[in-house]
Amino acid sequence: MADEQQFIENGLQRAQIDEYFQDELDRAGYGGMDIAKTPMGTQIVLKAEKPGMVIGKGGKNIRSITDTLTDEFGMDDPQVDVQEVDEPDLNARIVADRLANALERGWYFRKAGHTTIDRIMEAGALGAEIVLSGKVTGARSRVEKFNRGYIKHNGEPAQDVVDEGQGVAVMKLGAIGVTVKIIPPGATLPDDFAVADDADIDPVEQVVDGDDESVEELLEGEPDEEDAAPAADDDVEVPDEDPAEAIDEEIVEEVIDEADEESAADDDATTLPTPTRPTRPMLATTATTMSRPMLTIATPSPTRTSTRMLPRRQPTSSKRWRTPTTATRRRRRRRETEADD
Repeated sequence: MADEQQFIENGLQRAQIDEYFQDELDRAGYGGMDIAKTPMGTQIVLKAEKPGMVIGKGGKNIRSITDTLTDEFGMDDPQVDVQEVDEPDLNARIVADRLANALERGWYFRKAGHTTIDRIMEAGALGAEIVLSGKVTGARSRVEKFNRGYIKHNGEPAQDVVDEGQGVAVMKLGAIGVTVKIIPPGATLPDDFAVADDADIDPVEQVVDGDDESVEELLEGEPDEEDAAPAADDDVEVPDEDPAEAIDEEIVEEVIDEADEESAADDDATTLPTPTRPTRPMLATTATTMSRPMLTIATPSPTRTSTRMLPRRQPTSSKRWRTPTTATRRRRRRRETEADD
């Protein structure tokens, strides 16, 4: 038989044996198994929460398990050992079975999930994750997750460090799958690091080349602030007089002749169709020492607003128009005839 085919046969046999132990030792708290082949035979180590129920009275159950392994699975001289699980809350398979049983007994899924994951973290786990998939509350199936701490999902740590277990809760609406992942306390992860307080650190020597100058030499070579001032500042003459005395302005207000303004207004009237208001007399300012530009303020011309006649709203009556009937027409004709007579 080829090596690849032998690997497949061994994996299939291991899965069948594990499923057999799961069904047979469900009440004893089955927590997994380890199989190792030795020259003396095949050694199987069972992990259970209650080892007494696995062994049975007088070793009855353990002998039955050994006979089944020899007859049904074709194992040569199987040797079965039973080990008690020290902390059941850190075993993923035991926790998954407990959670599935709680759901079957009628526990609400959210209460059961939070209670279970809190117990896992109180036991000292570095991280845990619980996944419930199925019809947890209604006819539509969905997935609910509960996370605590730190968990690995892929890579080598997910296979070697993370303990994973599955369980199934059979409900009236359908089956609910339970998956539990636990990172046990003391697990070594590839991204862990530690800081050593008493570590001996070698002193670092700084190598300085001969061409490089030190900081003190660079500071000595810098010029002083007084010497660094530009020489052009010495040629600037600073006046000794007071600025208020140097600038003495006399502002004289002159009134522009009104006649000139009237003539300018007449010229504007000939060009512009709209009348303009008479402007106030402009003031011109002149200074003896310096001249300032004259500011002219233009007044806006009044704009003409157009009024538009809006149609009058017709009054609405509450009475609806009715078409006169034949009797009404006859009465009207009779009244017209009597009026003519």
